[in-house]
Amino acid sequence: MFKTLVRWLLLAAALLLVAHLYPGVEVKSFTAAMWAALVLGLFNAILRPVLVLLTLPVTLITLGLFLFVINAAMFYGAAHVLEGFAVRGFGAALIGSLIYSVCGLVIDAALEAVFERKD
Repeated sequence: MFKTLVRWLLLAAALLLVAHLYPGVEVKSFTAAMWAALVLGLFNAILRPVLVLLTLPVTLITLGLFLFVINAAMFYGAAHVLEGFAVRGFGAALIGSLIYSVCGLVIDAALEAVFERKD
């Protein structure tokens, strides 16, 4: 449970980093970033598997590159349902989601090292 809370806070901070690095993404406050990280997590847990399944033929034809479009759609969709989190267009959502995904990979790797299970 503590690991999940830490991951959520770090992903919210990653959203602030994305907004700082790329001008196409705006986050008004850390609270807005926390809500955005929560909504992105819910979208990725609930909507993303359905979209991946529905677009499987396109994903196979593009050799998996269409998954970037799905990630951008999740990022763009989260920005549309939240106040305090804005994305200027689909291109900005694509770049923002790429930066956010890289941050998420780094966060997950770091948390695995910190919260290593000792069996």
